[in-house]
Amino acid sequence: MTATDVQPTTTEGTAAPLRLGTRASVLARTQSQAVADALTAATGVPVELVLISTEGDRSQATIAQMGSTGVFVAAIRRALLAGEVDLAVHSYKDLPTAPEPGLSIAAVPPREDPRDALAARDGLTLGELPPGSRIGTGAPRRVAQLRALGLGLEIVPIRGNVDTRLGRVAGAAGGRGDLDAVVLARAGLSRIGRTERITETLDPLQVLPAPAQGALAVECRASDARTRELLGRLEDTPTRACVVAERATLAALEAGCSAPVAAYAEVAEGEDGPELYLRASVTAIDGSDSVRGSLTAPLADAAALGRSLAAELLDRGAAALMAARE
Repeated sequence: MTATDVQPTTTEGTAAPLRLGTRASVLARTQSQAVADALTAATGVPVELVLISTEGDRSQATIAQMGSTGVFVAAIRRALLAGEVDLAVHSYKDLPTAPEPGLSIAAVPPREDPRDALAARDGLTLGELPPGSRIGTGAPRRVAQLRALGLGLEIVPIRGNVDTRLGRVAGAAGGRGDLDAVVLARAGLSRIGRTERITETLDPLQVLPAPAQGALAVECRASDARTRELLGRLEDTPTRACVVAERATLAALEAGCSAPVAAYAEVAEGEDGPELYLRASVTAIDGSDSVRGSLTAPLADAAALGRSLAAELLDRGAAALMAARE
């Protein structure tokens, strides 16, 4: 099914369904359906999914090779701008940091656990894997941080959906078994019911998550006031503040999803009420060096907080680390 295959229909007493554009992967469809169900529950308006193929889905290249951010969202955004769909649900970390003219992120629902997760053979944790173990991941951020741990692991670039990656772990039913472990976002495993495959949830002190990992962005046309109002009922203010701070760090570093940048904000109780505690890091791709920092600020100052922490990291040499290649 493509965006042009679907037209809104009405029956007597029933509102026309909203058309939600989504990628066809199990994870994308699952999280889109969850948003669709929540929206219908909150508003009574039916929502139907429209499957759209993206450049990222068609390419066999690694994330680092594809380079530019937005490879998983550009086709969906084109359909949205063309009026072929009414809204879209994105994994927030897949979005470019620059705003898309004509579109609005109308809701950021509550976030899943943003940490990374290890799925290893024989139930092993990261520290229990012997030197030389083959660990699969497609994210430069994870590659850099895993190498920085100094565990002597061999990092193998991988692509594919969640089940394809899990199937490459030795001992996996029906899998290729050419890897000792893979590292994935815990949120994705949770959303599709694969948490039983997790052998360790990685502490952010070891592997700091990607900016906006675990969060969803629900997008619609900026001119569509009705859909914006409906989507606003799904908004979670603390989650929005956290991802704004994290992505402001990424934007100020002028980096994208192919850069070894991590950022993670949490809401904590400060002296004058809730505040954001933001951590960020930039790590050389070979793991030889890194810079880390943290700052706090009120939730209302999320964007400024992210920019301030990025400036601190740049002052300490982050640009050179991002520019380094293997």
